[in-house]
Amino acid sequence: MRGPLALIALMAPLALSACGDPAPTYIDQAWVRLSPGKDTPSAGYFVAHGGDADTQLRGVLTDYALKVEMHESVEQNGMMTMKPLSSVDIPAKGTVAFAPGGKHLMIWGVNDTAIGRGKMQLTFLLSNGDRLLVDAVIRKPEAAGAPAAMDMGNHSGH
Repeated sequence: MRGPLALIALMAPLALSACGDPAPTYIDQAWVRLSPGKDTPSAGYFVAHGGDADTQLRGVLTDYALKVEMHESVEQNGMMTMKPLSSVDIPAKGTVAFAPGGKHLMIWGVNDTAIGRGKMQLTFLLSNGDRLLVDAVIRKPEAAGAPAAMDMGNHSGH
């Protein structure tokens, strides 16, 4: 009788370890292209990586700007235009890129503290209730064309 019970006792931790936490949704490669003028919005970009379950990005907040909205550049009747987005699907195990020419953040009134620090914290609100805090590197207008990997690497220690 002891043999089967001992075997179960030994196997239980292995079975439980296989149950581990589900893979979370996360955001990386966040950066902001600062607008050359204070009266025009800056643009924010990032990549959302889906976890084990589908979710939606419902909004983005920050204490370092007056307002943040999600938008998408789309072609209509041969002209590029922008439309606001109320939510964006993030598929399980998939990625959604907010990149120049596509989905992006419009950020009004980035404050001088964030500009001086070279980064601003963004809070991503997900439909599953998660709030993801991510630092976005701020690129000044003249640095906007710099390759993402090179620029991100120079700021990784901040």
